[in-house]
Amino acid sequence: MHDDPLALRADQRGTAGRGAASKRVWLFDLDNTLHDASHAAFGPTNLAMNEYMVQHLGLGLAEAARLRQHYWHRYGATLLGLVRHHGVQASHFLEQTHRHPGLEDRLRTSAHDRAALKRLRGRKYIVTNAPRHYTMRVLDTLKLTGCFDGVICIEDMTMFGQLRPKPDARMFRRLVARLKVRASDCVLVEDVLENQKAARRIGMRTAWMQRYLEGRFRGHLRGGANAGSNNGSRRLEVGVHPCPKPRYVCAKIKSLKQLLALR
Repeated sequence: MHDDPLALRADQRGTAGRGAASKRVWLFDLDNTLHDASHAAFGPTNLAMNEYMVQHLGLGLAEAARLRQHYWHRYGATLLGLVRHHGVQASHFLEQTHRHPGLEDRLRTSAHDRAALKRLRGRKYIVTNAPRHYTMRVLDTLKLTGCFDGVICIEDMTMFGQLRPKPDARMFRRLVARLKVRASDCVLVEDVLENQKAARRIGMRTAWMQRYLEGRFRGHLRGGANAGSNNGSRRLEVGVHPCPKPRYVCAKIKSLKQLLALR
């Protein structure tokens, strides 16, 4: 993992240390959990990944798009497939595909969610398959950095020289060990069901964030499929959940305020 992904510098922590008396540990995904990534980043990221594969793997654009989606569904991260099957250098891929000019102008989150984070008791960490430079841009711009005790990004999810990003249960087990807590003390808050399934398998509790599901925010549909959806082609009415709660999901939420009541 990164030198010290489990602890931010004192000048970055802000309110993160509040509520430390609680043994609860909150593990938050970033994209489409804490901010509206469907609007701000997913489209440019997918295009950049397609272009990277065209340039460096010699693929046509349609084949690159198909392979990107195939690796995401198979491994939980397109990068993992590219590293395993094409010898792509992870750091180069992440830097090239997450530059996002103008990202700060597109970022948006819920002010109510920000307030709820500050009230939430226990330690709070970001656990994201996004790269660190992108993650910190998002957190800093949205003034969320001080809400967290540490940030674990995809660069930190390496074990024995191999990338182990979400939904790899081995990474979750290692994280629990490093935090020196029981898995049952942890709650993973996330929009992607496969990641929740892996976390639940090792004994974590799970909360399925649905605020941005299917790209919905501020009362309208934008038409883009969200990674957390079971059926990307289905267009949903606002306020209608896409499917019943799976057994491995402990709670469905549409705002972080609902976590305050989670027991």
